Amino acid sequence: MSLVIPGLMATVLVWRILLTAALLGTLTSTIFLFMVFAAALRYRQQAKQARIAAAAVPASSLPKVTILKPVHGMEPSLEQNLESFFLLDYPNFEIIFGAREADNAALQIADKVRARHPHVKSSVVLSGVPTWANAKIFSLDRMIAASSNDYLVISDSDVNVAPDFLRNVIPPLLDPGVGLVTCPYRGIPATDLWSRLDALGMSIEMPSGVMVADMMEGMRFAMGAVMATRRDALEKIGGIGATADYYSDDFVLGNEVWAAGFKVVLSHEIVEHVLVPRSFQQTFGDQLRWMKSTRYSRPKGHVGSGLTFAMPFGVLGLIAAGALGSWTLGVLLLTAAFLNRMSQAIVVGWGVIGDSRALRYCWLYPFRDLMGFLIWMASFTSRTFFWRGETYRFDDGGKIIPQHRPAVNAVANRL
Repeated sequence: MSLVIPGLMATVLVWRILLTAALLGTLTSTIFLFMVFAAALRYRQQAKQARIAAAAVPASSLPKVTILKPVHGMEPSLEQNLESFFLLDYPNFEIIFGAREADNAALQIADKVRARHPHVKSSVVLSGVPTWANAKIFSLDRMIAASSNDYLVISDSDVNVAPDFLRNVIPPLLDPGVGLVTCPYRGIPATDLWSRLDALGMSIEMPSGVMVADMMEGMRFAMGAVMATRRDALEKIGGIGATADYYSDDFVLGNEVWAAGFKVVLSHEIVEHVLVPRSFQQTFGDQLRWMKSTRYSRPKGHVGSGLTFAMPFGVLGLIAAGALGSWTLGVLLLTAAFLNRMSQAIVVGWGVIGDSRALRYCWLYPFRDLMGFLIWMASFTSRTFFWRGETYRFDDGGKIIPQHRPAVNAVANRL
């Protein structure tokens, strides 16, 4: 009897501690939600003003632009994505494709699209086997050298844009104090569940964090879907090679440009990030790679992001409160978490990003939130990851080291 009572008391104490954690997590995730609402309202107001300002810039004042498009392998929607850049309503631009070798399957698609639009100046740069850790940056460095234009737009191969894309993205760069413009994006899923969950994360979770960061301290980073910059800004940070040792080259590029004294602008132009059909393993692997990158690039922020999730604390609250005999409280905590994420999906995904799927599947986003928390926990495991056919290892500060080819320091290699 003497052993049973202390054991029961200890068990009750553990459940109370877990319930307290659930209540605190519910509070922090609710605070974050209201911060997201405020940031979303701010972004919408600024986006409206920015769109009017961009439309007021006469076509004669728009500079020549080079679009840099690294490609790597086949993607189901690659042809449509690439063609959207050939259909831009802009007076003077060129497109440069980059790949390691001429037999890259993506170049066959690029050549097919180029043949349909001979009036658009375009070319291909072959970089060869990369000697820098980040193969994409290795290609971009050679692509930038092939252009004579001062205004550069870097965009991934899985991005689809509207005809007025450049007309909206370039005008802020006419201000010499602005060094980089980056675009939010909405996820466009395939027909499977996992790409749908992934797309919801792109349309809701990603812009929520970005808008809050912009509201709190201004943009100090960029997002890789679209990064528009000027040659003078790149030269001031030592060239694109300054990002070559990192996986999160987009974050580092924006941060370096900001640190050099330029302003980084979150554009009002929202582009589409087109996903391919994927398995659970592919989805989990991609998300885990991104989470690990954040862990090493921004360790304090990554740890703190655990408090912005809602569903894990709702589930914990249900279990802990139920164990203490208060099922009503447990159900309330779970319901609050579910409504928290549903409202975030509607306000950000539909209201700001314009993704109708975020409204239609708002009930699905809480499950994406729970999945995101599990991936966040998994990010504290190993340093290795698999990316574009190669195995890498994260080093301190977010730098990456290829495991099966020699990595040459990019800065030293340029000297």
